[in-house]
Amino acid sequence: MTTRTPADLSPEDIAAVRSWVIHEDPHVIAFNKPSGLSSQGGRIQAHTLDDLLWAFARSNGKRPELVHRLDRDTSGVILAAKTKPAAGFLGKAMQARRFKKTYLALLSAAPEPTSGTIDAPLLRQEIGRESYMRVVAPDTPGAQAALSRYRTLAASEDGALVELDPATGRMHQLRVHMASIGRPLAGDARYGGALTFAGKPASRLMLHASKLVFPHPEGGYRALEAPVPADFEALKVAARLAAAG
Repeated sequence: MTTRTPADLSPEDIAAVRSWVIHEDPHVIAFNKPSGLSSQGGRIQAHTLDDLLWAFARSNGKRPELVHRLDRDTSGVILAAKTKPAAGFLGKAMQARRFKKTYLALLSAAPEPTSGTIDAPLLRQEIGRESYMRVVAPDTPGAQAALSRYRTLAASEDGALVELDPATGRMHQLRVHMASIGRPLAGDARYGGALTFAGKPASRLMLHASKLVFPHPEGGYRALEAPVPADFEALKVAARLAAAG
């Protein structure tokens, strides 16, 4: 869908991005993005998922375009449009909040209460070259309304598996909201999360976009799911968290 200069992809790059495909039809293509890969525009000098979409370029030079983003360290379902009409349709649906995103996260302890809603405005701050979000009073200049829902799926002495639903789509929203109630996500060093979980290293953010429900250009809704990565599953098992992810 674009005519930008194609990224120089190796056979290994192409094989990798093709292996992440969880759904494809004439209008959309969806991936189970691995943690550590920027969706687009990352500062790290490496290919982003946006670059890797050149692996699906057509003979006319057009290629899919991402409909939304995930944080670099968040894994899971991410959607791209394969045609210009699909991109326009999905962009409008996103603005109208017709997408429903469900995430799974590992926490060192279950929230109290075990389920609830967090309605807390967020403010973006730049500290050096990094961007952060923090909870602020509603009348703070620049504050953005933010609403998240959470539900504990399983808990043990070693931690908890929690389902998260962002009703709004602010940067780092789920991470900051959970930290604001004293339950930062495992591996989230930026917002106070522990780097161990159930006695094992949590070397990266344990947040996974597990399900995406969205209106499809052909009509109706589609639901896509992405299995959790092996490292997430291993920590879940180590903490004896039996709920299905």
